[in-house]
Amino acid sequence: MSAYELDTDAREIAARLAAPDTLLVACLCAAWCDTCRAYRSIFDALANLYPGLCFVWIDIETHADRLEALDIENFPTIVIEDMHCTRFFGAVPAKKRVLERLIDHFMREGRAQTDSEPSLRPMLAMK
Repeated sequence: MSAYELDTDAREIAARLAAPDTLLVACLCAAWCDTCRAYRSIFDALANLYPGLCFVWIDIETHADRLEALDIENFPTIVIEDMHCTRFFGAVPAKKRVLERLIDHFMREGRAQTDSEPSLRPMLAMK
C-alpha cells in the first residue's frame, strides 16, 4: 500500500487517525521539489513496510490553507505524531534508512508522556 494523499484519501486518513494508537508519519513536500519527487518511492516503500502506521504525503502548496501554522523550511519535512503529541518535526535526508530509524525509535519508545496537542492531526481531520 502506498502512502495516503490528502487530495484523494481524506476519509481514509481521518478514519485511520481516529484510532488512538495509530502513529502518523507525514511527509510535507512540494510538487516542484526534485528531492521530494525522488523521495516519494522511498516513503511509499516504508508505508508498505509499516502497514499499521498512517503514512500521508502532503503537498504543502496545494494544502497551504490547512498548513499555514506550520513552519516548513526544508524538504522533505517529516512529522511523526501519536494521538497525544508531535514526536518529531523536521527535515530529514532523503534516505530510507534515516526515516526507518526514526520510526523504529518512536515505535520502541511507546506513547509519549505528555498531554500536549498534536499539531498536524487536527489539520487532517475532515471538516
